[in-house]
Amino acid sequence: MIAYSTELKAAIHAATLASELILKAYEVREADPKAQASITTQTDLMSQEVILGYLMREFPDDAFAAEEDTKAIHQAKRQGDRLWVVDPIDGTRGFARKNGEFSVMIGFCIKGMVVAGVVTEPALGRHTYAQLGQGCWTQTGKGPKTRCQAKPTTLISQAIFARSHTQNPSEPGPLAAKLGVGGFLESYSAGVKLAQVARGEADIYLNDYPTYRDWDLCAGVILVTEAGGLATDSLGNPLEFGRPGNLQDKGLVSSCAGIHAEILKKLGQPIF
Repeated sequence: MIAYSTELKAAIHAATLASELILKAYEVREADPKAQASITTQTDLMSQEVILGYLMREFPDDAFAAEEDTKAIHQAKRQGDRLWVVDPIDGTRGFARKNGEFSVMIGFCIKGMVVAGVVTEPALGRHTYAQLGQGCWTQTGKGPKTRCQAKPTTLISQAIFARSHTQNPSEPGPLAAKLGVGGFLESYSAGVKLAQVARGEADIYLNDYPTYRDWDLCAGVILVTEAGGLATDSLGNPLEFGRPGNLQDKGLVSSCAGIHAEILKKLGQPIF
C-alpha cells in the first residue's frame, strides 16, 4: 500500500499556518451573535491564501479545489489525478460568533479517493488526521498523539447524532426522529462533526443538503473510515471527489460501522 505521509505532513503544516493566522484575527474580533450560516469573512480568504500558497509551492504539479474565490485558486490547476481539497474555515459562523466551533479542513485525493486529511480546530489547538491504511490520530497542542476509534455502537437507539445547532436542541428534527437516535451533539462545523464520529464522541453525522461541495466533507471522511467507521453517500456508495464543479449531490452518511447499514435501511431513500 502506498503511504501518503509526505502529503499528510504538508496538510498538517498548512493547517497549522492557517490556524496561526485565524487565531490572531479571532482574538481581536468582536463576537457577532447573529452571524448566519452563509457568512464569509476576510479571514476565510486570508486563510485560504496561506494554505494554497504553501501547498502550491510544495506540490506545483497537483490540482486544487477550495471554497473561496481567491487569487491563488484562480492560478491553480483545477483538475488532475492528484487533488487537494481545502476549506479554509469550516463553520465560519462559529468563528464569527466566537464559540470555538470552526475548523480548517485539508484533504488530499488520488483519482477521486481521499487518501490523507486533517481537520484542525484552531480554538482548541487540536489536529485530527489520517492517511490511508495508517489509522486516524488526534493531538492537542504538544500533548500525546492518541489513536482514534469509532464507537462500537450497534443500536441506533443508543447512538449520539452530530448535527448543526438548532433552535430547540431537545427536539430531534425529521432525520433524527426517523432514525430514533439516543441523543445529540451540536456544532457549526461539518469538519468538527466528522472528527467527533472518528474520535468516538458521536456515532452519526448526516448531510442532507441537495447539493454541497467536496470541501464540505473531504478531509473529514478519511478520519471516519480510518477510525473504523463508514462514510458513504445516502445510497451506500463510496464518495468520489473531483467531479465537475466539485459537486456532491447524493448526501452523506457517516457513522460507526455497527449501525451504518441500518441507518441506510431506515432512511430508505436518498436523504437529499
